[in-house]
Amino acid sequence: MIDPLYFFVFAGLFSPGPNVILLSVSGAVFGFRRTVPHILGVAIGVGLTAGLTGLGIAALLAEVPLLEVMLKVVAAGWILFMAFRLFMANRPEERNARRPFRFHEAVLFQWVNPKVWAVALAAASGYASGQGPMEEGMRLAIAFAGINFFVCMFWTWAGQLLSFLLTTPVAWKLFLRVMAAALAASAAMIFL
Repeated sequence: MIDPLYFFVFAGLFSPGPNVILLSVSGAVFGFRRTVPHILGVAIGVGLTAGLTGLGIAALLAEVPLLEVMLKVVAAGWILFMAFRLFMANRPEERNARRPFRFHEAVLFQWVNPKVWAVALAAASGYASGQGPMEEGMRLAIAFAGINFFVCMFWTWAGQLLSFLLTTPVAWKLFLRVMAAALAASAAMIFL
């Protein structure tokens, strides 16, 4: 029988959030191949974050509420900054001047990605297997990294396919502005 954790992780990570939006845009702007370091960084970063929740970081956040508030403020600020940059990037010709996320940037972004934290904390508390902290951490890390790798590939590929429809500067501008608005909305969701 398949562990229900896998279905939960898939549903939580496949649905739109900061990673899905950023990978779709990167696939559209830079193509799949140039986005591979971003894909790998997200998968590894999400796995590390989930693994830490299995080790008990949720208890630390519950014990030190100021730490959770600080994490939310930093996350919202960083996501709004990225949304602003995306909103201002309105010409497809600019893609040669910009670059996709590097591996380490994508890994580090997961530390302030509220959706990943929410899904990981819910999985750690709702789908615990009763193992020790190390085993639980490894179980979550492997499930999240493995499933998210394929989720990231799908959304990057979808973004690359979408680029074939974006044939005019107006279409690119509209696409980037809609994605920027969705990214900004994800920042607002942090505090709900």
